[in-house]
Amino acid sequence: MGETYESAGVDIAAGEAAVERIKAKVRSTFRPEVIGDIGGFGGLFNFANHRYRSPVLVSSTDGVGTKALVAQAAGRFDTIGVDLVAMCVDDLVCQGAEPLFFLDYIAVGKLDPDHIEQLVEGVAEGCRQAGCALIGGEMAEHPGAMDPGEFDLVGFAVGVAERDQLITGEHVRPGDIVIGLPSPGLRSNGYSLARRVYFDLAGRSLSDPAFEGTHRTVADELLEPSVIYAPAVLALQRVVEVRAVAHITGGGLPGNLARVLPRNAGAVLDPRAWEPPRVFQEIQRLGEISDDEMRKVFNLGIGMAVVVPAVDAFRALDLLRSHGQRAVEIGVIERGERTVRFAG
Repeated sequence: MGETYESAGVDIAAGEAAVERIKAKVRSTFRPEVIGDIGGFGGLFNFANHRYRSPVLVSSTDGVGTKALVAQAAGRFDTIGVDLVAMCVDDLVCQGAEPLFFLDYIAVGKLDPDHIEQLVEGVAEGCRQAGCALIGGEMAEHPGAMDPGEFDLVGFAVGVAERDQLITGEHVRPGDIVIGLPSPGLRSNGYSLARRVYFDLAGRSLSDPAFEGTHRTVADELLEPSVIYAPAVLALQRVVEVRAVAHITGGGLPGNLARVLPRNAGAVLDPRAWEPPRVFQEIQRLGEISDDEMRKVFNLGIGMAVVVPAVDAFRALDLLRSHGQRAVEIGVIERGERTVRFAG
């Protein structure tokens, strides 16, 4: 008997079994605009352009970075798909776009239907939270390039916004208020440093307490799923003038908030306005990391920053809180050169 694809490390039957397992999960995300079912060569979405005067499609792609290595080591794959969706759809909403549909790409060393099912369940849950449809994806088995148990997760999102309602940051003015939307954990950023500090420098294991006095383990803290902010920000946009939105990912508040400011405006933030989750304090202590470095790498407990006129600040806070976000005023816009500084 000659060589087969399976003898080379690719199990077609396992792939087919995985597809059958995830069909119901994928269908649970469908919006009315979805045409057909999974299994085709492309996902079909009936774009209802009659709802818009001048629609603009907005797209985004991202991955989960080395947070995947933590999930792999912990054997916990059911929430990292939420992180993937958050990384993509919360980029879309920074420009005022409603997420419409999502596609994922999963690469593995050896295809395990149980593993795939958990990953896709997380992606589906993220899509349900974001209100977008999971209309396609790809599973790829890479024997030789990846070891059994290894995986990578990438996502692609498409949204829509009215052209005259795009959020560009150009209308930001001195005196505007910066509102922060809290993040209970790292989201999907800074994991190379977090892993080095916890595992290489401090010698902690995933099952150790994340910090003194907690029952939560290192795995619990590092695998805390990302909050998906898109629905709350879209609801806010319908009520007040949202002048800028920044998704706080790699680069922290200084790097990401500066991206959405006009050339003649800066921001001054009050770090006393919110309390970062304890995990950040522990990472800083264990790694003897400076405040500036922490601010450049991590979100420090603020996953999204929204800029609104001062007159709308209280109404914006109330609306965001009514949508489940413990929003807090964290700073103000000042005249400057597109920089973000911390008071005190």
